[in-house]
This record gives sequence, C-alpha cells and structure tokens, in this order.
Amino acid sequence: MSNEAILNRLTDVFRDVFDDDSIVISAQTTANDIEEWDSIEHINLISAVEAEFGMRFQMKEVSGMKNVGEMLAILAERASK
Repeated sequence: MSNEAILNRLTDVFRDVFDDDSIVISAQTTANDIEEWDSIEHINLISAVEAEFGMRFQMKEVSGMKNVGEMLAILAERASK
C-alpha cells in the first residue's frame, strides 16, 4: 500500500473521529494543528486507526508518535509485511 493510499485512509479516519469533513492532514500534522485533538480524542483516534487498518499499535509506538508522518511510517511498514 502506498503512502498516499494510507494518508487518504487516515484522512477519512481523522474526519470521522473529529467530525470535521474539512480536515486535511499531512505527514507534518500534529495534535497542535487540530483544535479538538486532546488526550481523550487521541485514544479514540488510535482505536479508530487500529480498526481501519486491522492492526494494533504497541504502547511504545503510540507514546513515541510526534506527528501523522510517524503514524504513517508504522502503518506502511506493517502493510509491507
């Protein structure tokens, strides 16, 4: 799966979780870029991404993610296996 395809699917998840169809994400997007992205919504987002991609993040992966690009890299690596 290409990074572009993953990013498109992630965009749909973000729009659903934050209930905002105007959200546009990039690899550089962080929680500071989306007003509603707080600690509770972060948990909801991680759960939604896991459901969308049929995988589970490890705790160290979740705590280490600083932006969408790092999430995308993990998803791309898992998709290639």
